[in-house]
Amino acid sequence: MEVHILNGLELAHLLVDTVADKKASDILILDLQNQSMLTDYFLICTGENSRQIGAIADSIIDDARAKGQVRAFGREGTTHTGWVLVDFGDLIVHIFSPEKRAFYDLEELWRNSHVVLRMP
Repeated sequence: MEVHILNGLELAHLLVDTVADKKASDILILDLQNQSMLTDYFLICTGENSRQIGAIADSIIDDARAKGQVRAFGREGTTHTGWVLVDFGDLIVHIFSPEKRAFYDLEELWRNSHVVLRMP
């Protein structure tokens, strides 16, 4: 039986459902393939408090493994800093508090990238 390994965009779409189920807001997938050597896609979302940010990050890691058979390479940041990053190689997931999202403003920094998906 051949196993299909998800690419970054497929994993991003799978994880959009995960973050939406955890009530994340302002969900965004950016295509960085022509902009960055670090990764192909960003999935960016906002959690309203540290508990929600932690739940989103934990669910992303669990669902990627259970539903996509993909393991994260790493997790950085803490829920109390207002920014957690989960690295899947060709997809990096950023979970921000509203304040940290406005401060780092990745959408502006990567404004020349293609918006694949935007959900309020």
